[in-house]
Amino acid sequence: MGEAGVRLRRGAEVAPSVRMFLDERFRDGEDLRGAAALQAELQGRCSDLETAVADLDSRLRQQLAAYALHADAVGELLGKVRAGLLKLVSSAAGSGGTEEGSTRGDQITADNLLALAKEVARVETVRTYADTALKLDSLIGDVEDAVSSTMTGKIRLPPSSAKSEGLRLTAIDHLRKTEDILAAIARSRPQWVRLLSAADDRVDRALAVLRPQAIADHRSLLVSLGWPPPLSPSSAENPIVAKSMGSENPLLAMKLDLKYCESFLALCHLQDFQSRRRSRHLAAAAAPRQPLWGIEELATPVFLASQRHFPKWIQKPEFIFALVYKIVRDFATAMDEVLQPLVDRARLAGYSCREEWVAAMASSLSTYLSKEVLPSYLEDLERESPGGAVPSEVRTSWLHLLDQMMMFDKRAHSLMRSTGVPISAGDEEEQLQRVSSMAVFCDRPDWLDLWAEMELADALEKLKPELKDARNWKTNTIQAAAPPLPLLIRGLEEYKSPAATAAALRRLSALVDRCRPLPSIPLRARFIRLAVAPLVREFADALLCRCQEAEGLTALVDDDALAKVCDAINGARCCESVLVDWCEDVFFLEMAATGEGGGVLQKEMEALRRLGAEWLEKVSAAVLRGFEARCRDHLKNKKQWQEAAPSEEEVGWGTSRSFVGALDYLQGKLRRLEAELNEEDFAALWRGLAAAADRMLLNGALLSGARFSGGGAARFAGDLAALCGVFGAWCLRPEGFFPRAGEGLKLLRADDGEVEQALRRGLEHWLREKGLRHLTAADAEKMIKCRVMVNAGISS
Repeated sequence: MGEAGVRLRRGAEVAPSVRMFLDERFRDGEDLRGAAALQAELQGRCSDLETAVADLDSRLRQQLAAYALHADAVGELLGKVRAGLLKLVSSAAGSGGTEEGSTRGDQITADNLLALAKEVARVETVRTYADTALKLDSLIGDVEDAVSSTMTGKIRLPPSSAKSEGLRLTAIDHLRKTEDILAAIARSRPQWVRLLSAADDRVDRALAVLRPQAIADHRSLLVSLGWPPPLSPSSAENPIVAKSMGSENPLLAMKLDLKYCESFLALCHLQDFQSRRRSRHLAAAAAPRQPLWGIEELATPVFLASQRHFPKWIQKPEFIFALVYKIVRDFATAMDEVLQPLVDRARLAGYSCREEWVAAMASSLSTYLSKEVLPSYLEDLERESPGGAVPSEVRTSWLHLLDQMMMFDKRAHSLMRSTGVPISAGDEEEQLQRVSSMAVFCDRPDWLDLWAEMELADALEKLKPELKDARNWKTNTIQAAAPPLPLLIRGLEEYKSPAATAAALRRLSALVDRCRPLPSIPLRARFIRLAVAPLVREFADALLCRCQEAEGLTALVDDDALAKVCDAINGARCCESVLVDWCEDVFFLEMAATGEGGGVLQKEMEALRRLGAEWLEKVSAAVLRGFEARCRDHLKNKKQWQEAAPSEEEVGWGTSRSFVGALDYLQGKLRRLEAELNEEDFAALWRGLAAAADRMLLNGALLSGARFSGGGAARFAGDLAALCGVFGAWCLRPEGFFPRAGEGLKLLRADDGEVEQALRRGLEHWLREKGLRHLTAADAEKMIKCRVMVNAGISS
């Protein structure tokens, strides 16, 4: 073998694994023929392995390069940490291992860690700010591109979004995503004011173009679809008897129009974005509710189309309201079937298409009334009554117009609630203003004052003849009066009030009902003060005049005069009670905040209360004067209290004959007053008379200086028992209403020894022991000195 030949390795130089491989492949001489194939196989496998190794080497180099890229920063941070640790070690060594040094080292470590944490947080904040700014820039940039494309035709978005409506939907979607990011920033990063301001400025510029263009395109689409539909001839001539136009409803055809659905959805999405954006700007304050834009675009052209018929109906407003209500009713069902699913699909929460439709038409009607109809009526008023009273014809026209407005509002609310779906959430007063033609008074309170003046004049014109009719002041004519409200009937029966009270309460109730449709609580309170309160005062003045007339003629001595005053007291009490019940109703409780003294009718109720109390006191004083006049001779006869036994003429009477006439007078008056007065005032009356009679007996007999014998004490006991018998018809223990006279009688009958002992010990202590709480020690001593004989055998 030459030098150029391949030198075969010795067996010892070959690895054991290689020998085993060769032994398996070459068992005999014939196997050597496959050596070339084996060589080719081994070379291929080696080539594959070399390729894999080269790939791994490349990947390793990339990983090492990436590691090297971050290694410098990590190394720098680690170097800072190492330097800090070295400083800690050196400071700890310099402190000599003392406790103070250890504490100082811990403090330095904490400070360094805090600084490191702040730095990390700052870096993270910067990164978040940059990411957020990039996202906002990208989203708002897409919006600006879409807006620019729809305006200039330079399409910069993918071909699939080439249509204008598609571009607009994409822009609105990006706006909503932008608002999500801005809302999150406002909640979690309120210090990023400049970023929020910059984003809002760009969004404002985009919206200034996007919203008008969207609305303009939507209006053009509506016109192409035949909206608004033409009014039928019957509707234009006589809307009250016109037939429904539901079969000609173009909204039902719009349900199948894809372009209209997409345009309506775009407006809903855009309004949702605007609502969320406004809520973010107002923060804690409640955002004002916006009408549904898509519904407004339907309502406005329809109302304008019908408005050209209104001028010929200014003096017949029922035709105007009938036509508007007919339009509202004809399209209400289509709002639920066609548009409500689109609003729900847009996830525009809190909106009902039926409600928005009714509100939009009512708002348009209210605007027309305030600009055209009511000014025309004002011109008629100024022409017919320059600075004077309102003529009845003009007042009738005004009240007729108000009747039609109230009727329309009632029917509109009924139509809105006919589906059974609750009214959308929100401020109730605001909702009432949206769905009410009476909202014209919200901006013109002077018109409300004029209306209240007319209502008051009309009510007074109807009430005064009823108050002047003497038959209406008879309690037994209540059933013949016009049927009042159930609550008022109960009040009349309970308080024995005359029919005139029912007439006044009917007028008051009618005035209160007239102001209920007003959409504002302050306006209702204003109307109550201007119309209802003066009518209450007028009725109170009528009651006062009747009382003064009765007092001036007979000084309340005659029974008919007393009955006349009692009717007035009953009327005042009944009216006050009804007003108190009204003021406990939610309708009046809502107005309490705007009233004075707790309610809008508080002063009037107090005036009625004072009127009743004042004249009840005068009735009591008149009866008491008559009773005292008839008791005067009886009380002046001081000798009768010294008699040991009654005279022959008085034997068997048990009561002084001179006292019987006074008792008969008192009983007769009380019986008559019981029949005339209501139970509450009569109870106060007889209790007051009993207290006055008790004081009269105490001062006129027991403390008059008269000397009492045993017979005189018995006579006084009989008189007192007879007086208690008069009041026994209205209580079980009438003696309890004469405490002073009863205790004085006990003192007259007390045992002589017991009285002497009481004088030595002190009368105050003795009076407390005996339960005599209504007599003072001075009065008791005066009575004791007037005793001329003590009979211990007489029981007390």
